[in-house]
Amino acid sequence: MPVYHSSLTDPDTKLIGNTALLPIRSQFKGPIPPETKDTDIVDEAIYYFEANVLFKLYEIMNKADRTLVYITLYIYECLKILLKCNSKNQGKKEMCTLGITNFPIPGEPGFPLNAIYAEPATKQKDEVMKAYLQQLRQEMGLRLCEKVFDSQNDKPSKCWTCFVKKQFMNKSLSRPGQ
Repeated sequence: MPVYHSSLTDPDTKLIGNTALLPIRSQFKGPIPPETKDTDIVDEAIYYFEANVLFKLYEIMNKADRTLVYITLYIYECLKILLKCNSKNQGKKEMCTLGITNFPIPGEPGFPLNAIYAEPATKQKDEVMKAYLQQLRQEMGLRLCEKVFDSQNDKPSKCWTCFVKKQFMNKSLSRPGQ
C-alpha cells in the first residue's frame, strides 16, 4: 500500500521556509485567503489519515506534503485528547483549547521535525507561520469532532480512536510524557 501525498499542488502556492501555506475553508481568522474549492488540505488530511498513520517513513514529494505531514501529526494529538472526552461538546471545547495553546513552529526548540522543515527567514514570516498553523489547528479540531463523534451515542468512534496506538513517522507534536 503506497503512502498518500497531497494532490493540492499549485505552482503559485505561498511558502514560508519550505512549508506550503495552502488555502483552507475556515471559520477562523488567518493569514491566508479562504479556499473556494470543495476540498482543502484539512479535508485531504482527514481523508488520508487512516492510511498514512500506518507509515513510519514518508517521502516529501511536493510543497503541500509538509503541510499534510504537520496536520497528520496534529490529528494524532487531537485523537489522544478526544479519546478521553465524554461528549461532542466536551470534545469541541478541548479542541478549541488545543488549537490556541502555545506550540512550537519550525526552527524553534521543541518542534519535532526541524530536520525536514526550514525555519522562517524573518520575524514577520515567523508570525505568519504561527498564525497559519493556529488557523489549521483550530479548523482541524472542529472538523475532526464532526468525524470522530458518533451521532447516535455522542461518544468517540472506535474506528477513529484506535489510531491513538499508531504513531505517524514515529513522531509526535507533543513532548514526551504529554
